[in-house]
Amino acid sequence: MTDLEVLFQRAADGFGRHVHAIGDDQWHNPTPCTDWDVRVLVNHVTVEQLWVPLLAGGSIVADVGDRLDGDQLGTDAVATWDAALRASTSAFTAPGALAGTVALSSGEKPMNEYCWEMTTDALIHSWDLARGIGADETLDAELVDLVYERTLPIAEGLQETGLFAPPVPVPADSPQQTKLLALFGRSS
Repeated sequence: MTDLEVLFQRAADGFGRHVHAIGDDQWHNPTPCTDWDVRVLVNHVTVEQLWVPLLAGGSIVADVGDRLDGDQLGTDAVATWDAALRASTSAFTAPGALAGTVALSSGEKPMNEYCWEMTTDALIHSWDLARGIGADETLDAELVDLVYERTLPIAEGLQETGLFAPPVPVPADSPQQTKLLALFGRSS
């Protein structure tokens, strides 16, 4: 495995640990993601994993259509998450996969950049899910440092995508995790 594949796996595994810890009575708990409860958040990250093998296999968004819209978790959300993660990991770790490109709704992108986006998303949403279920919110410190370094130069443009809340101001001497979450509009 390449370093990036390992980092993706660590971020996704962090999210997955929280998925496995969700109590039966926690699926409708609120999360820091506006209008998303725990189930909607888990569905969002699961659907992202389901996209990976399709896009890595050469599909474009139009090929998939609305097939992945709505709740994809079914009656066993944890098993669905596990299967989706296995499929995305397999797609990212296939020989030569990270050297390829994928066609996203925003245009063609190198597969290694897509993998970084997925790593970042799993890391940030891991914190969201931890907060939603009252679990330990501590993120992988090395991943936090790496994602922060990669995100800082593009931080101003995050809100412009419409996918993120405005950055939250934090003191310069804040812990790195706090600074990273603040870039993504989260108060920790």
